[in-house]
Amino acid sequence: MMKINPPHSGEILKTLCLEPLELTITETAKGLDISRKTLSSIVNGKTGINPEMAIRLSIAFNTSSKSWLNLQLQYDLWQAEKHPEALQVLAFYR
Repeated sequence: MMKINPPHSGEILKTLCLEPLELTITETAKGLDISRKTLSSIVNGKTGINPEMAIRLSIAFNTSSKSWLNLQLQYDLWQAEKHPEALQVLAFYR
């Protein structure tokens, strides 16, 4: 398990893409051809980045779609690993 909580991909999007380019949620959503609500949900950490969104972001910001998915995966895995006891899994090894 990673020791440091990775940032949500929406935080990275905001910090490295929107803020430096002085883009608003509204104009960015329009450029991505998604709703303002969808983008706001991502930027505020309520929703993750899925493969389609990763492709949209890669086109819009000249980045790799895999990098967006990896950011989201790291965040999701960190969150899931915080409470492994919540999973009802039988260990088959001894």
